[in-house]
Amino acid sequence: MTLSIRVIPCLDVDRGRVVKGVNFENLQDAGDPVELAALYSEQGADELTFLDVSATLESRDTTFELVRHTAENVFIPLTVGGGVRSVGDVGRLLESGADKISVNSAALARPDLLDEIAGHFGSQVCVISVDAKRDASYPSGFVVTTHGGQKSAARDALAWAVEACERGAGELLLNSIDADGTKKGFDVEMLQAFRPLVSVPLVASGGAGSAEDGVAAYRAGADAVLAASIFHHDKVGISKVKTHLQRAGAVVR
Repeated sequence: MTLSIRVIPCLDVDRGRVVKGVNFENLQDAGDPVELAALYSEQGADELTFLDVSATLESRDTTFELVRHTAENVFIPLTVGGGVRSVGDVGRLLESGADKISVNSAALARPDLLDEIAGHFGSQVCVISVDAKRDASYPSGFVVTTHGGQKSAARDALAWAVEACERGAGELLLNSIDADGTKKGFDVEMLQAFRPLVSVPLVASGGAGSAEDGVAAYRAGADAVLAASIFHHDKVGISKVKTHLQRAGAVVR
């Protein structure tokens, strides 16, 4: 059976508001997350992703409330990430209404967290988020970064993605720091490098600027395309992305 490609709006949330910038910098307010989530659901989004970009202790309770309110009003799968450090965090987010949990920095600091999440809740709950940036000094040509691409984790991005999936991550959210917010298209070269070596669903993130960009990511092996700016500012509708994908031969929902 051919799986359908998913179109996923991403809501970068900072202290209860959706924000968006370029290369994770100069963040600007883009609206209320619950309202935007409901709008995207009505427009045909297959899933939603919430990323708490500040993940500060004082905003953590805000995130749980946002997840709860969204889950009460939106009936499509919801992935939540940012500041998840323990199985307890995962459990509380799932109880609040999340369907999947995205982990990044905490898994880099303690890779066993991936084994623990998969062991407690199943691999289908565990998404490994990899913020990758070009760096010719690493074998794959990509290095893992943290802090919105500002700091190097000193790990080869492809090797880390493979390890994370072997430890139990059931999905790979691959975000190109170089392309993020530029609207110049997904990093096709990066997708093509990762696709043959990971067997889990691959979500392309970073750089979407047009409906055609989704097609390029699909042809590079992506199982889902994630975008923020083009949806937040009504530049490209979800239905338009799906139409282009369908014309390219992809199965869409």
